[in-house]
Amino acid sequence: MPNFTPLMPGDPQKLGGLELLGKLGEGGQGVVYLAGTPMGARMAIKWLRHEQSDDEDSVKRFLREAEVARRVAPFCTATVLSTGVEQGRPYIMSEYVEGRSLERIVRDDGPLTGGNLERLAIGTATALAAIHEANVVHRDFKPGNVIMGAGGPRVIDFGIARTLSPATMTSSTQIGTPAYMSPEQIMGQGLGPATDMFSWAATMVFASCGRAPFGSDGTHAVMSRVLRNPPDLGSLGGRLRELVQQCLAKDPAQRPTAKQVILRLLRNAEPDSDPLVEGTKQAAPHADRTRPSRRPILIGAGALIVAVVVVAGVVVPGWLRKPTPPPELVATSSKGATPAPATPVKTTLPGGSITLYELPSDPVTLTAYEVDDQKNDDDIDYARQSLRGTFDKYPGNVESLVSPNGRYLAGRPYGYTSDGYDSILLSDRPAGSSFRVKTVRKPLDTALRSWSKDSSKVLLNVNKKIKNKEGKDAWITVGFAIINVAESKVSVINVADDSIRDSDFGWDGREEGVVIVYGKDEGLRFFDAAGKPTRDISGVGPLASGTRDIFSPSGKTFVTDCPGGGDGDHCLWDAGTGHQVRKFSSDCDKVLGWYDESRLYCWELDNATNDEVRVMGFDGKLTRRLLEAPDKLDVSPYFTATPARS
Repeated sequence: MPNFTPLMPGDPQKLGGLELLGKLGEGGQGVVYLAGTPMGARMAIKWLRHEQSDDEDSVKRFLREAEVARRVAPFCTATVLSTGVEQGRPYIMSEYVEGRSLERIVRDDGPLTGGNLERLAIGTATALAAIHEANVVHRDFKPGNVIMGAGGPRVIDFGIARTLSPATMTSSTQIGTPAYMSPEQIMGQGLGPATDMFSWAATMVFASCGRAPFGSDGTHAVMSRVLRNPPDLGSLGGRLRELVQQCLAKDPAQRPTAKQVILRLLRNAEPDSDPLVEGTKQAAPHADRTRPSRRPILIGAGALIVAVVVVAGVVVPGWLRKPTPPPELVATSSKGATPAPATPVKTTLPGGSITLYELPSDPVTLTAYEVDDQKNDDDIDYARQSLRGTFDKYPGNVESLVSPNGRYLAGRPYGYTSDGYDSILLSDRPAGSSFRVKTVRKPLDTALRSWSKDSSKVLLNVNKKIKNKEGKDAWITVGFAIINVAESKVSVINVADDSIRDSDFGWDGREEGVVIVYGKDEGLRFFDAAGKPTRDISGVGPLASGTRDIFSPSGKTFVTDCPGGGDGDHCLWDAGTGHQVRKFSSDCDKVLGWYDESRLYCWELDNATNDEVRVMGFDGKLTRRLLEAPDKLDVSPYFTATPARS
């Protein structure tokens, strides 16, 4: 079904004589609506913004998008059907391509791997080959402008595209999306097809790991890295990694063309034996690359496009469906592929001698951690740029949590706002934007507890400072709050229950409500989203990790330290009935959460020199390491279940 939002006051009811069904999105130039024809067909209509309708240059630029898009082969983009004017503002009516953007897919479902990633690479390179064959440079190729339709990827938004001519391909302005802009685009120099190939390569990196190769943490910082730093290709491997590396060359003359990329991917050739690689190294000077040759390379351009469409769309139907190779092909299907590492990848993290051990198949990934700064008697936050990216320091945050899809960073800044509110700063890293949600007024404050599995909500604990019996300051729990990220709104729920004052709220196993430890016998009390208590499970014992990650991925089981047990005694409980289903012992000192449905992960603190986070089975045996830190360093890690698991 089409993914759109309802029309709002101020939106038109009709455009171009068609009834509008909703809003598909909006950008710097215009708003895109979904329209329906009397016969039930769907159209996309882009309407120039009101504030730009009186600007002659804006109108010309807007209409040029339709002119440029019409030059491009229809199989690789949304076909422009007509243009017109409504209320003095021009619009462009196009074919509606149903499907999510590549950016949305990666954020919602996780990075692409294996054949899915290679099909994306071939399909998008084919689209660029057709675009360049029409003497057009897109100039804004990025994950958000690739729609993953049922028949393959379509490249959309030709709003800043240009035809190839000396007059139009030299620009003194920086137009594009910084994380995917080429060095020559940033410098305002002459642009050619090589510019799109740089953006294509950056998009492939994002598709493979959920982040751009030069980051997305700020325009100036990103541009500086594009101009000066080598790209971070993450876990990208095999021949695709080599092609992406070449396409991210600072010098556009050193980048292969779209046709060369396609042929390299199809032929599965070794770089040293591929004549196209030598041709790339001897490419003509940059000034000559602004006019692509129409002479076919090895095979005609039309035949090339047809061949790749057959490979991407017919032989492998269902664009993102993981293919199952026939048994007779299994033995040979790994040719040229990069096998998954047999041993974990070892990474040294900032903030101390902290070592992370990761496998691509891990169902959890470290996304944030805190290090106790003993000199300043404070904790320093580190958070990951994506689910598999690098870690950055956030000294201005009391707490930092990354969403399960890797898109958002929720940070609780120090202090209150100028009007006396505690707040949460939510950063949309791919978009390079942030917004603040005010939560509770001073003297109350909040604490970050957990993201929902679908990355749509953030759960907070609501705290109040009191004087204890000794006359010292102490914090008690007085309720919880839930932030709806899409609406930037918070619901604050007061809970009048003295038996929960010394604990923190967490999501229940189904995320339909919340749960907290209550009473001296350490039971669990469940509440709905409105703060109404729904049931109790009594006498389960202390929860080593609080209520943050006690439930299994399915929500059917939760773990505690056994009531009345000794160190290393673990109890599993049925979340529905409250019955104990298992009891076992291990060398674990503190359970942190669930690795998968049949394993936990925990701190082992008995090592002579280092503390380790280890995976643990229900037999109590500790297996591989996830994290290692010196025993003198106080580290609080936050692991996130990957989208595939959730």
